[in-house]
Amino acid sequence: MTTPDPDPRRTPGVEPGGDVPPGETPPAEGGTYGISHPVPELRKGWGPMPLTLIMVVVTLIAIGLIAMVVALIA
Repeated sequence: MTTPDPDPRRTPGVEPGGDVPPGETPPAEGGTYGISHPVPELRKGWGPMPLTLIMVVVTLIAIGLIAMVVALIA
């Protein structure tokens, strides 16, 4: 079992004084950049059918609320 804080005198790849020799650790970042594949073009926003359904639901809710207010007043 390894300890989370090993003894620096027995750790392989560590020079006296605690320095790490070049090539002992991986590079900080990769040598490639950019995207690996083309990004597909984004589709347009809402289509006509979802907008129509949303407007129908909002209209039905508004009619129901108005009917409730009328029922409370009368």
